[in-house]
Amino acid sequence: MLLRCGTRTLDLSTPIVMGVLNVTPDSFSDGGQWFEPARAVDHAQAMIAAGAGIVDVGGESTRPGAVPVSIDEEMRRVLPVVRALAKSCRVPISVDTSQPEVMRAALDAGATIINDIRSLQVSGALKTLAESDAAVCLMHMQGEPRTMQVLPSYEDVVSDTRQFLLERLAACETAQIARNRIVIDPGIGFGKTLEHNLALLSNVDSLAQLGLPVLIGVSRKSLIGTLTGRPVEQRLAGGLAFATTAVLAGASIIRAHDVGPTVDAVKVAAALRRTGLRTMNMSEEQR
Repeated sequence: MLLRCGTRTLDLSTPIVMGVLNVTPDSFSDGGQWFEPARAVDHAQAMIAAGAGIVDVGGESTRPGAVPVSIDEEMRRVLPVVRALAKSCRVPISVDTSQPEVMRAALDAGATIINDIRSLQVSGALKTLAESDAAVCLMHMQGEPRTMQVLPSYEDVVSDTRQFLLERLAACETAQIARNRIVIDPGIGFGKTLEHNLALLSNVDSLAQLGLPVLIGVSRKSLIGTLTGRPVEQRLAGGLAFATTAVLAGASIIRAHDVGPTVDAVKVAAALRRTGLRTMNMSEEQR
């Protein structure tokens, strides 16, 4: 499976890890840690050395209850880091934003992927991506970060999420954004209860069947804390368990804070997935 990111093509036939780089003062797990641009760039380089296949730069916290920041402030946080990374990094740079003004500036600065929690629904975002050659990640979210965890409700979270992503895919194709530029993400923790999240994580294969790369981001999230009783800084083991099962079910990209351990888990899961596929194909030939 190939993903077109600007002038380069990313081979996702083997799953990869997207390293999280929050250049914010208030993100839920590492707010303020990489807020200074030089430290952010150093951390990105460390994630790449640890095996990250993408670095995802975010200038606005989207944790539950987060308050939006201005477009000017988001650009002030993100653009210096993107410019520096674009000059020095050998992997694609993604920017986590929903604002078309930030998208355009980030793409001009050297980003080649837009990771949008609102799936290009903000006015002008779809047009901005259509006029570029960047890749885009379409994510499902019920509500807005400030209120999304207030009584989220679904008829069927798996089918509802799948249908939403199909509708956004259709909107992209109508706008002439080719399928080989699109990634989909069920949005774990974005307007979902624990039960909703577990249902989605148990059905990653139903999204993978759409023939697009599937991104899963569970790293350090509250569902791990609910299941294990662990605080944010002790949720790595739970995150690795979810990353492993997601890859086995067909996920192509795992978004994570702890890149090195996640790369190892993804490699092992990918090897098991390849072996399973070979075994299944051999069994089919014997029938």
